[in-house]
Amino acid sequence: MSLTIDIKNSSGAKVGTVDLPGEIFDQQTNIPLIHQVVTAQLAAARQGTQKAKNRGETSGSGKKPFAQKGTGRARQGSIRAPLQRGGGAAHAVRPRTYFQRTPKKMIAAALKGVLSDRQRNERIYVIDSITSAPSTKAAIAAVRQFSDRKNVLVVLSRAEDISWRSLRNAEDMHLLVPDQLNAYDILKSDDLVFTQAAINDFLAGPAKGKGATAVARESELEASA
Repeated sequence: MSLTIDIKNSSGAKVGTVDLPGEIFDQQTNIPLIHQVVTAQLAAARQGTQKAKNRGETSGSGKKPFAQKGTGRARQGSIRAPLQRGGGAAHAVRPRTYFQRTPKKMIAAALKGVLSDRQRNERIYVIDSITSAPSTKAAIAAVRQFSDRKNVLVVLSRAEDISWRSLRNAEDMHLLVPDQLNAYDILKSDDLVFTQAAINDFLAGPAKGKGATAVARESELEASA
């Protein structure tokens, strides 16, 4: 398996190469591990705020709706019973958390496994720059030169604002920054396209120190604005 990928420009011409480290892109794909990590990620996305009323929380009288005997009907003790119309739920669902603890090493191993699988199947591409001017049509054409499959994951650097604005409305493309790359989004996508700046940021790893924390907070504020 080749760990060298050609870097192409928006016209499809080769402009360079990038070497992918084997410790990330040439690892064993552990399917049970990936399944556990993805399941935990999807579970963590659930709100868990659903709630139904039991008979003690339902409004209504506690008086028997009719006599115990002589009516020919089944006995009932309250109109708030689950068998009554408007009564409480028999096994009322309660708010809960779906969080599953997943060690960071497992998350990292799952990411390496799916990246290695995509690389083995030659579904990772690198482009030097998607577009130099805001243009959704040009940006989509630049990405689509690599693949005509349905779903494409595009990894962009945080500084590539023009590319973000150009691709954010593309329905069949999902955009991520390098430090948000995860196993689930890669598995959902048929192909993975990095910009040269994004692959460099990803290979460099997360920044460390107080400056990195400040940059992360600034990025969160920009995203929420």
